[in-house]
Amino acid sequence: MILKKHIPNLLTLGNLFCGTVACIFAVQANFTLAGLFVAIGIFFDFFDGFVARILNVSGALGKQLDSLADMVTSGVVPGIIMFNLLSNNQIVPFNFKDEWVLHSYVPFLGLIVTLGACYRLAKFNIDTRQSDSFIGLPTPAMTLFVISLPLIKEYSDFEIAQNLIDNNYFLCIIILLLTYLMNAELGLFSLKFKEYSIKKNLMKYLFLVVSIPMILFLKYVSIPLIIIIYIVLSLISNYRKKLEFKN
Repeated sequence: MILKKHIPNLLTLGNLFCGTVACIFAVQANFTLAGLFVAIGIFFDFFDGFVARILNVSGALGKQLDSLADMVTSGVVPGIIMFNLLSNNQIVPFNFKDEWVLHSYVPFLGLIVTLGACYRLAKFNIDTRQSDSFIGLPTPAMTLFVISLPLIKEYSDFEIAQNLIDNNYFLCIIILLLTYLMNAELGLFSLKFKEYSIKKNLMKYLFLVVSIPMILFLKYVSIPLIIIIYIVLSLISNYRKKLEFKN
């Protein structure tokens, strides 16, 4: 019984371990391994709550551990990656006469996503409205978006995407947009299924049907596109619910 109680927490600590390893690789600019450990960490993050519900051992400790682990995997890691991307780019968002000042300080703008993730995780812990859906972009989704950028730059053949990632104007817009979306009062559907009818889960099924072929054919480029589709489908779902409520 004691071991059963701690199984979800061990999964959460697995998330933290993977996030810490990802931090090390991100600092070394090894984005492939950083991305791999982030993905494994998010896998643990997804299943720790699921296992806790199955075993009926959910508790306050697990909730706090989950947010602390997410802060590393889905908070610190994307900040480091953005810092590296901004550091390596030649196109910069501000015109300073002192080039040393420019290249020394602009990359720290990347850490704004870390601050935004921290604020969102703190809000999530005290928000009772997010049991069946999300309010604001979940931090793992933000992290997957960020970790995909250097992978697209390195492995993708899409020149337009590579040029955008090489542009710090674009990266600064992405930083501000992701930080806003994480903390906006924006309802986003969860991929948890309470029951499997098509009528009540239309957007979830549509999202999965669209996402799978995109991953197969577009690979890393599919990740930010899928997250954009997720947000758009959530907005459509919210609009449909409002219409149903009015009627």
